[in-house]
Parts: sequence; structure tokens; C-alpha cells
Amino acid sequence: MSDEKNMSFLDHLEELRWRLVKMSIAIVIVAVVIFIYQKWIIETIFLSMHNEEFVTFRYMCKWLGICIKEIPVSFQSTTMSGQFSYAMMMSIMGGIVISFPYLFYQLWSFVKPGLKQNEKLVARGIVFWVSFLFFLGILFGYFVVAPLCVQFFGAYQISGEIQNIFTINSYMSTVLSTVFYSGLLFLLPIVTYIFASLGIITADFLKKYRKHAIVGVLIISAIITPPDVISQIVVSIPILILYEVGVIVAKRVEKRRFKKEISS
Repeated sequence: MSDEKNMSFLDHLEELRWRLVKMSIAIVIVAVVIFIYQKWIIETIFLSMHNEEFVTFRYMCKWLGICIKEIPVSFQSTTMSGQFSYAMMMSIMGGIVISFPYLFYQLWSFVKPGLKQNEKLVARGIVFWVSFLFFLGILFGYFVVAPLCVQFFGAYQISGEIQNIFTINSYMSTVLSTVFYSGLLFLLPIVTYIFASLGIITADFLKKYRKHAIVGVLIISAIITPPDVISQIVVSIPILILYEVGVIVAKRVEKRRFKKEISS
């Protein structure tokens, strides 16, 4: 501990450099594996979302009675390097997502020595919970939000004379950004826990601004989903649940702090 405190500014920069190198190596290794299997990944994981046999649409038909027909879309690349560029982008994004726990662990290991003891206790187990919620959000984005986007925009036509022929650029950007942002949104309880533990927010504060939060969630849902009410409601519900989980988390943090104050 004393060696960590006595590290010079250049020593910290050197440590950060090596951690960034390790993170880059992890991303590259995963990206190379994804690039090798790019054909299977792009066809099975991404392009399959316009197919009526996609798992989300099958369960929607079975459980909700909402059956999706084959979405009449085609895909094209309009630039010479378009397909290669998006194979690279898909590989790098996949490398970041899959190696996310290791990347966050490296960043946390760099930041942790500079924290006070009470701050370390507040963030205990943070690598596991951040990774768990992030992947939970990724799964929600992939199986719920992204298919709804593809279904809505793929099936929507102003006129039957106009065909939906998406560029690979537009399609992959929509899917990847939607899935990634969903992963970030699911980190809301972690943010709430940290802020509540540091005394920045309270459960009463979250309750007071609940109505404002609902409006904010609806706006976010409108941004990351198609402009139809059903999709926005489907996306809004889990985010609102996460907000309420944050309220419960803040309450527990306050009770724990109150017990410590009494015992001391």
C-alpha cells in the first residue's frame, strides 16, 4: 500500500500504459476470433433479425399471439470497402463487449489504490455487478430492442412501389448502437448505489423526481426504439423497474449508514 501511495506521476502513467496495452491485447484477441467466424456471425446473429424464425418473433407469436411475417428487406454495400469495414467494426465492437469484464477490471485496478477505505467498501464487488448488469442489458438490447427496430423499419413502407434495401452501414450501426446503449442503461442501479453510498443522492430524492424520471425514460426509449408506442412501452418497462430497484438500493444504503452511525 505504501509503495502505491509513493508512486510518482510517471509511474502512474507507466502503469496506465501497461493496463491499456493489456486491454488492447484482449480486444484484439477476441476481435480476431470474431473476424475468423465473421460469415456465421453476421448471418446467424445479425441478419437473422429480419427472419420470422428469429427467436424473439417465435416467442412473441407463441406467448403474445403477435406473429411476425418475413420482413421484405435486402442488404447492400455501396462502397468498395464497405463489407470489409463493417466486418472490422463488428469484430472490434464484439471484442469490446465480450472482454468487457476484463477491461473494467483493468480500469478498476488502476483507480482502486487511490480511493479511501470507505470508498473501496462502497464499491466492493463492483466488477461482478457492473459486468452482470451490462451483459443483461446487452441481452435485452439484442433480443428485444434491436429486433423491434428491424421489424418496424424493415416492414414500414410509404408505398408498395418503394423497396427497403438497407446499406450494411445503416443496418449494422442501428443494431450495434441499440444493443450497446441498452447495456449501458442497465448500469443504472450501480450508478444509484455509488451515488447513494457517497451521499450524493437519497431515496427521497429519487422518489421526489420519479415523475421526471418517467418522462426521461420515455424520451430515451423513443430515441433508441422505433416510433411506435408498443416498442417504447416494452423498452420503458425494464428501465423503470431498474429505477425502482435504484430506489430500494438507496434505501438499504441509508439504513446501513444509519446503523453504523448508531453503533459508533
